[in-house]
Amino acid sequence: MNERERVEFHRDFERALTFATRLHAAQTRKQTEIPYIAHLISVAGLVLEFGGNRDEAIAALLHDSIEDQGTHYPDGVRALKAFIESEFGAPVLDIVEGCTDTETEPKPPWRARKEAYIRHVQSASASVRLVSCADKLHNARSIVMDLRVFGAASFERFKGGKDGTLWYYRELSEVFTRLGPAEPAAELSRTVATMSDLASYGVEGIRLT
Repeated sequence: MNERERVEFHRDFERALTFATRLHAAQTRKQTEIPYIAHLISVAGLVLEFGGNRDEAIAALLHDSIEDQGTHYPDGVRALKAFIESEFGAPVLDIVEGCTDTETEPKPPWRARKEAYIRHVQSASASVRLVSCADKLHNARSIVMDLRVFGAASFERFKGGKDGTLWYYRELSEVFTRLGPAEPAAELSRTVATMSDLASYGVEGIRLT
């Protein structure tokens, strides 16, 4: 990346970060007080650490925009998509759409939605897989942190519960391991293995049967 490209990247990334911060301003991480933008920044950071380009990094900041905020956006999902494309480019919109498992509210049933997303990822572009894998890696790391403090009760806040959540992350980890991207997939695999181990124990370190 030359000097002009760096300047343009920083300008566009800043605009995307500002937009994402405003778009998700009222949203927090599931059943916490953590501002949702913390997750989006973390995912974008992972994408960049794993060699992502300008479009992938910006899409990482916006990857939940359609799914979580599309129906609340003025004039709806179509208007939000048009804004993303006009401001950040069609490749960014393509990645964001590829990371979206639903555009409707209320969302379809959890299991069917996740099964469809697993199928989708297997035919998605390398850019979509990178952003998606970074997203799932950050989520998995957050779950592991909670499991170390609260034990298996942490799964109660997820619609899939303990069994469904473990199934989903194991399936996605297998897909990313098989199709790439290699480095984040390997890290996700290790994190999911830790999640599975911790899920078998209570906060006191007693194995759950």
